[in-house]
Amino acid sequence: MTALFRADGRLAQRIDECEPDGSVVVEPGKRGGLTVSVSVPGSDRRVYLHSRVDPEAEAERFADTLQTDNKFCFVVNGFGLGLHVRKLFERLKGDAFIIVCEPNLHLLRAAMETIDLAGMFADSKCILLTRADKGEVQTRLEPHNTLMMLGAQFVAHPASERVAADFHAAMRKLIADHLTYCRMCIMTLVANSRITARNVACNLPTYLSTPPIDVLRDRFKGYPAIVVAAGPSLRRNIDLLAELQGKAVICTVQTTFKMLLERGIKPDFVTSLDYHEISKRFFENLPDQTTHLVAEPKVNWNVIDTYQGPISLLDNHFARLCVGPALAARGGLKAGATVAHLTFYLAAYLGCDPIVLVGQDLAYTNHVYYSPGSGLHNTWRPELNRFCTIEMKEWERIVRNRRILMKVKDADGHNLYTDELMFTYLQQFEGDFSAVPGRVIDATEGGVRKAGTRVMTLAEVEEQYCRQPIPSERFAYRRELDWHDPTRLETGRAEIETRLDELADFTHNCQQMIVLLREMTELLDRPAVFNLKIAEVDALRTKIRRQDVIYQMVSAMIQHAELVRFSADRRLNLADVEGVTRARRQLDRDIQFVEAVIEGTEALKDILAECERRLLAAIEKAKT
Repeated sequence: MTALFRADGRLAQRIDECEPDGSVVVEPGKRGGLTVSVSVPGSDRRVYLHSRVDPEAEAERFADTLQTDNKFCFVVNGFGLGLHVRKLFERLKGDAFIIVCEPNLHLLRAAMETIDLAGMFADSKCILLTRADKGEVQTRLEPHNTLMMLGAQFVAHPASERVAADFHAAMRKLIADHLTYCRMCIMTLVANSRITARNVACNLPTYLSTPPIDVLRDRFKGYPAIVVAAGPSLRRNIDLLAELQGKAVICTVQTTFKMLLERGIKPDFVTSLDYHEISKRFFENLPDQTTHLVAEPKVNWNVIDTYQGPISLLDNHFARLCVGPALAARGGLKAGATVAHLTFYLAAYLGCDPIVLVGQDLAYTNHVYYSPGSGLHNTWRPELNRFCTIEMKEWERIVRNRRILMKVKDADGHNLYTDELMFTYLQQFEGDFSAVPGRVIDATEGGVRKAGTRVMTLAEVEEQYCRQPIPSERFAYRRELDWHDPTRLETGRAEIETRLDELADFTHNCQQMIVLLREMTELLDRPAVFNLKIAEVDALRTKIRRQDVIYQMVSAMIQHAELVRFSADRRLNLADVEGVTRARRQLDRDIQFVEAVIEGTEALKDILAECERRLLAAIEKAKT
């Protein structure tokens, strides 16, 4: 219990407060050791969770059936007295860990009282999950996401399954869904890391010359917010939004922005975060540009260059690395997987309650992806003709994802299709809904069922929550702030010039490192000379580590290489190799990584040079 308190204090407290009720009986096995029986809920039947004859031998057989050489995570359904879990734990290699799903706190208390399990919890390599709660599962597993992605295995404990089958089925689904979410997040990070850095650097002129989002924190506390997304169900409620202007804070995603303006609906906020230049089209030729744009700095810079209304860019780590924490400091929001997530986080940041979702289908409602007239439909117009219609384009959008299509339930319990990507977005949303202090209402009137929301129609929301106008002084900040202040641009340009000088020195050190590592591959059979080279490598590594800011910036260029190195390190720890073989594999890993770092320095040099040119252009423009 002492070890568990250090690893998971809340669970340890719950177990400690759980008084024995007779439902769990521990008794000796016929050939030694201890076994346990539990009562089955809703019946007089009892089930033994371990062998009544030789529980220790049974646990050995359980662990012997599992291959631990290529897995980093084992998900075990059922804890019992922990005998089988302990045997599996003893076989773990490297960084591998165990997740155990067990709902019976009385059973966990009995296990803690009778079996020595301290070693498992002392190293935090055994995570206990006792509730089928999505938010808790995501919170507990998030620090281990990358390891889980490298190799996870589900392991059934049949006796425990017989006692709590529904719980274990729910936990398998929650953890499988979490793995899907992890895979999508990591793939997105790796695929978009370099374009993200370029966008952030190119947006620095606006980042430095516009006010931060800080003034918006809780500015609309207690007032309702309508979060408008581009799902197919939006068409049912879009005209009703006109009546809600001034009575609710209307926050829209970029894809519906122009469509709302054309219908005479002026959102209070619009959000943007997409990497691609196509996003620029959502902000071209607008009838009105007074809506406040809140964007992540990773948004394509053409969007920021195009929009002439008030803009706030959120806090960004790469921007801080570029120009220093003092110059770049500002408030921010949780990173959004999609622009819809960002819009929801903005509504929460504003202090709005309730937050009302509209057009947030997250599924192919009526077998389409977008609401008619959305911004994406407009981008398709050049391709349309009598052989290629909007309906055809919608169908192609779905068919492209046919390999990852899946069935889900709507609010009425009916089946409809979504895909793995949208399902990942749903997982993140449902975790977000459980974290906000206020109410979340799903007024989409279509799409997938969303845990953590109350289902209402938008008309019911208007009647219940949107009766009073929002006071105009809540929007006074727009007149008071200077939306284009160039005074920090020159300081920012000087910081970028400093980063370029630091990068040149860093690149030189990395080139020296690659020469040393290649020399070492020829010295594996000459230990004395090899060890001298190790001393040189260590000295150079210390020098490189002092350049932490530049290393972090280069790391943003080479996320795939970082993932490959992380995987290679962990797999090397799993492998039973030593001596020259291990040293050769370590050198191969290091050479491959340093080569990727050098390539990343060239990419970063180009990005910083482009950033400096844009800052100089902004400075000249401000002078005129």
